[in-house]
Amino acid sequence: MKKLTNNQKELVTQIIHTSLGSLIYAVGLNILITPLGLYNGGFMGIAQLIRTFLIYAVHIPIPSGVDLAGVLYFILNVPLFYLGYKVMGKAFALKSLFGVGIISLCLVLVRVPQLPIIEDYLTACIIGGIIAGFGSGIILRARSTAGGPDIIGVCCAKKYPNLSVGKVNIILNIFVYSICLVLYNVEIAVYSLIFATVFSLTVDKVHIQNINTSVMIFTKKTGISRAIMEQTGRGVTNWDGEGAYTNKTSYILLVVISKYEVSQIKHIVRSIDPNAFMIFTEGCSVEGNFEKRL
Repeated sequence: MKKLTNNQKELVTQIIHTSLGSLIYAVGLNILITPLGLYNGGFMGIAQLIRTFLIYAVHIPIPSGVDLAGVLYFILNVPLFYLGYKVMGKAFALKSLFGVGIISLCLVLVRVPQLPIIEDYLTACIIGGIIAGFGSGIILRARSTAGGPDIIGVCCAKKYPNLSVGKVNIILNIFVYSICLVLYNVEIAVYSLIFATVFSLTVDKVHIQNINTSVMIFTKKTGISRAIMEQTGRGVTNWDGEGAYTNKTSYILLVVISKYEVSQIKHIVRSIDPNAFMIFTEGCSVEGNFEKRL
């Protein structure tokens, strides 16, 4: 049996994580939030508002327990696939298409309970926000997206490094909840906003793309900096040093990456110099020409 290459293994892992994250997201939204009549933010919130209009104003018959918002969500995301293709490339657009397709399918398949499992609005918003945000974060860590604000957020983060996906979610939510405030009562709008805020904060905690990491590498072998640049596309700064104890020449390398690239850097360095010494510093602030990646 032919063994999978590293790229193929990574692709399989991404597909599994995207599918798992989509299922978790759908469970958090359909099981805990939708039965209470609350609304998500961004494109999902717009899809929910359209669903409500079609059911109660147009009177489109929908099977019990099935949420039409999943289908509407996919339709609303179609223009964003082109945006992702233009800004992030073909691979990102295809992964976005897969991610949105899977999450839309999960939203249709995960049945909405007739009665709320958690009747307390605040408790449901917190737990539902954590579960749904965790699922969306897993999708982003798999270098895919849950669509809507995620695609817009990742594209914006590429140009504006300090703009995270969660922040874009909060900005777009203002539009959705302003409509909720007009159509419904203050309570629905406020609790929906609480859910969206917990959701966005959880996404930013799970989505480690937002965590910058500086790496200092101390080695006595050459070729590591070139390997890092060729395999990751990151820039590397080199210094020549000298061991205080051995008085032998040592090479010091500095590179700034996203946290999800840490394992890749470790693999590159260890493959050339198993005895290299590395220091990883998370949460560093970066100004200048640093490429934000998904």
